[in-house]
Amino acid sequence: MAQKPLNVVVVGGSLGGLFAGVIFKRLGHNVRILERNPTPLLHNQGAGVVAGGDTQEFFHKYDATKRPIAVTSKLRHYLDREGHVIHREQTVQKMTSWDLLYFLLRANFDGVESGYCKLPGPVDGEGKAKYEYGHLVKELKDKKDHVEVDFEDKEGQHGSTSADLVIGADGPSSTIRKILLPEVRRTYAGYVAWRGTIPEDEASPEAKEAFVEKFAFYHTEGIQILSYTIPGEKGALEPGKRLINWVWYANYPEDSNEFAELMTDSHGKRHHNTLPIGGMRKEIWEQQQDYAKKILPPQFAEIVTKTQQPFIQAITDVLSPKNSFFDGKVLLIGDAVAGFRPHTAASTSQAAFDAQKLDEMVRGDISRVEWERNTMEYARHMQERGVALGERSQFGRHPLAQSLGGVAKS
Repeated sequence: MAQKPLNVVVVGGSLGGLFAGVIFKRLGHNVRILERNPTPLLHNQGAGVVAGGDTQEFFHKYDATKRPIAVTSKLRHYLDREGHVIHREQTVQKMTSWDLLYFLLRANFDGVESGYCKLPGPVDGEGKAKYEYGHLVKELKDKKDHVEVDFEDKEGQHGSTSADLVIGADGPSSTIRKILLPEVRRTYAGYVAWRGTIPEDEASPEAKEAFVEKFAFYHTEGIQILSYTIPGEKGALEPGKRLINWVWYANYPEDSNEFAELMTDSHGKRHHNTLPIGGMRKEIWEQQQDYAKKILPPQFAEIVTKTQQPFIQAITDVLSPKNSFFDGKVLLIGDAVAGFRPHTAASTSQAAFDAQKLDEMVRGDISRVEWERNTMEYARHMQERGVALGERSQFGRHPLAQSLGGVAKS
């Protein structure tokens, strides 16, 4: 496809944008990432990530640090209300963390020092890479042989740049998608994910037995909670230095006072999609900790109540009907195309898959039409699967769910 180095603008500097940025840099193209966050580094989201096959494949192919990225979970099991194991599945999965992946990608893309890894040396034939924060894209203009990208920087100054190719990797609330398809809206699914971590060495022997190197679940009416072990500080993988990550899904009607209170931070600001780390009001968290002791198996109640920095994600749905615009000069990838419900454990994998398909397209191994078809099929399939899993978990009947009284449903 490309005979000379392309000037590529990637909008969005989180994992999806960095996946694309690293690939285009490796292919010898010049890449400029525009990230709207006003700080040089994105804040650690404190989140565990299931490292699916596409994510593992990306780091195997493109990560020049060659650093291990994951904790191995050796099995899945389900607990009852008393904390007893009621079902096991011998399923091996790899568990990692958002911050480890982010800093490995920054090391590969623009040489950011972080303490997570040693910086890799230069790779022959690489293009130039630039990561610019505090840049909000305002408009895209099709100039036939290129795209003009208008933006506003963190000082409020307006600027523009031209690109042979623009990659929209700016998440489920994508600005690029809103510019091109303003009718496509992100919608709330009726429930949230409470999230948090505790250091592995702070867990009791009973909690370690339930969660360390295991993928653990508990289901009851309108509630699912799960947990797994992830890398610790600076990506530590040594036993005792890792983190136990948990995700607790709970239902809140969109128009309820309870949901409004939940998403209002300690400064009185209402958040729509994420209540960030450090923002939760003390009384809200204390109520949830008390509720955890009443409703959850003791091992889950323990890790919830020991968490110091919880945060909340509203679960949402969004699916773009297409991901290619301006005759292929603007492409959407990852969450900008489809924001999956986290039950799929596929959000990071989608971005890695889409980016690797870009590599195939630019090399000429597949056509742009094939790229569009492959990536949209992935998006539609996983979006549908996520909705089905979420609706069963939160509003239907999971086969391993228990009643609020602790008795298995018939």
